[in-house]
Amino acid sequence: MATSFADFAEQANPKTLAEARRANFRQATRVHGSFLAAAEKRALVWMAERMPAWVNSDHLTVLGFAAQIATGVCYALAVHDRHMLLAAIACLALNWFGDSLDGTLARVRQQQRPRYGFYVDHIIDSIGATAMMGGLALSGYMHPAIAIGLLIAFLLLSIQSYLATYTLGEFHLSLWHFGPTELRVLLVAGNLAALRWAWVIHGRYRLFDIGGAIGLAVMLLMLVVVSLKNTVRLYREERIS
Repeated sequence: MATSFADFAEQANPKTLAEARRANFRQATRVHGSFLAAAEKRALVWMAERMPAWVNSDHLTVLGFAAQIATGVCYALAVHDRHMLLAAIACLALNWFGDSLDGTLARVRQQQRPRYGFYVDHIIDSIGATAMMGGLALSGYMHPAIAIGLLIAFLLLSIQSYLATYTLGEFHLSLWHFGPTELRVLLVAGNLAALRWAWVIHGRYRLFDIGGAIGLAVMLLMLVVVSLKNTVRLYREERIS
């Protein structure tokens, strides 16, 4: 069986292995076609160009992560005080600011770290999403089963995205014109609506349960359609003649 240079280097010199991996790393093409992508990009570049020099991408990453954790805490506390839904909106805004601006700041300043940034950003997203959905499950505004279902669907879509990034060389920041920013906007709208109409349809169903069930169905449909599309594409590109 053929042995790659990286495998050989691992046996001979760990430092050489690290250098080989860096040399073989291919940065994926970023594909962002969400509804708000163009306006968001202009706003982020404008803010990045005016960001104080002492603020770096790591600061923004930590801010976005802390804000997402805080969003989950606010949802959990909303079971006792519905006004925590407003606090969750403020946390979502901070999460958008930190999570969306960290990469833009690195690109504007020409301080990109592709492997580090990709890994840290997305492991943090997974942990943050778990905290946020956990908070919703405890909030009393959404049935825990729906919150858990949304989390599983999100993680499955994330896995699909990372696999596509590795195998196709394309990193899609959105699916069907929906990305993280659009999802935050929907959550903000849901929070505001839930302050007045937590229960709908003659008080029989929770607003977040209906919205969550619809979102879960759409996410699972996305997963099936996109996975089949990528599978067919890869099959055709690596057809055995």
